[in-house]
Amino acid sequence: MKLTRLLTLVAAFALLFNISCNSESEFTQELFYGNGYLISNEGAFPAPNADVTYISGDFSAKQDNIYSLNNNTSLGSVLQSVGFNGGAAYLVMNGSNKIQVVDRYTFKKYGEITEQIDNPRYSAFANNFLYVTNDKYGGDKYVSIYNAANNAFVKKISFTDNVERIVQAGGNIFVQNASFGFGNKISMINTSTNEVQSAITVPNGDITKTIAVNNNVYVIAQGTADSYIYQISSSGNIVNTKTLTGIANATNLEIYGDRYYFTAGKNVYAMSMNATAAPTTPLFTVPNSVDQYSALYGFNVINGRIFTSDANGFSQDSKISVYSLTGSLLTSFTAGKGANGFYIN
Repeated sequence: MKLTRLLTLVAAFALLFNISCNSESEFTQELFYGNGYLISNEGAFPAPNADVTYISGDFSAKQDNIYSLNNNTSLGSVLQSVGFNGGAAYLVMNGSNKIQVVDRYTFKKYGEITEQIDNPRYSAFANNFLYVTNDKYGGDKYVSIYNAANNAFVKKISFTDNVERIVQAGGNIFVQNASFGFGNKISMINTSTNEVQSAITVPNGDITKTIAVNNNVYVIAQGTADSYIYQISSSGNIVNTKTLTGIANATNLEIYGDRYYFTAGKNVYAMSMNATAAPTTPLFTVPNSVDQYSALYGFNVINGRIFTSDANGFSQDSKISVYSLTGSLLTSFTAGKGANGFYIN
C-alpha cells in the first residue's frame, strides 16, 4: 500500500470522526476502534501530550489522539504502557501518576486509579487482581495491587530492586527486577496470597525485557559480547536457555508462531525457538534516526507483521514502519510523539 493512499483514507476517517463528535445532538453512533491496532505515544516529557493512535487492521484508516478526541481533555504526561482486561484498557501514565481506564473500543473514560500510584511502569492481571509496577527514581519501588472488579486498592509489595515489566503465567505474576539494562532477577508473586513466593536469577546478562507466552515466561538478557534468552516455567524454574553468540546488547524480545524476534542496536533478528545456534545476520536493519535513542524505540510482532517505531527525537511525530516476517517493508506512516508500544485490538 502506498503512503499517499493511506493518507487519503486517513483524512476520510478523520472527517467521519469529527462528524460523529461535533454533531452529538444528531448522532449517537460512536466510532469503533476494534479490528485493528493501538499505538501508545508516550509524548515528550514533561508536556501532557501523550495519547493513542488507532490504525485499522488493513492499514486503510488511521486516527491519532483518540483519547483526547473522545474525552475532550488531555490524557496526560508519559503514557508508559497499556494493559487490557476484558473490554477495558488501562493507560499507565508514568508522568501523571495515574492510570486512566477506558473502554478499549470507544476510548471513553470510565475510571481512574491514583491511590498508591507513583511513577507507574507496567500492569498485569491475574486471579481478579490488577498488579502495577511503580518505580520512582531514587525512591520507592513496589507493586501495587487492586481489585480488578472495582479498581479498589488492596495492598502493595515493596522491593529493594527495581520493578519494571510485569507479566502473568499460569496464574502467577512475574516481576522484572531490572530496568534500563541493569539487573538479573525475576520475582514470582503467588496470586493466592499476594506475597513474593520466589526469586529467579538468570546466570548471565542483564535483563532488558520480559514477556509471557502460552503460560511460560521469556526474558532476554544482554551482555557485552553475547546475549541470552531464558524460558521460565509458570512455577518459576529456568527450563531452557538460548545463547545468542556474537549478538551484544539484545533487547525487545517477542514471540510469534514458533520463532523468536528480537533486536540489537538497529538490527532486527529472527530465529526458530528450536534453533541451536544464533542467527548470523539480521532479518533487516532500520534506518538511522536523529539520535541513538529514537531508532527502534517501539517494537512488536502482531498478526504476522513486525511493527517498529522511530521516536524521531521526541520533538516530532514518530515514524512507524511495518514489515513482513521476511523483512520486507509493507507500509509506513506517522503516529504521535514517542511511540513506544503496539497492541492488537
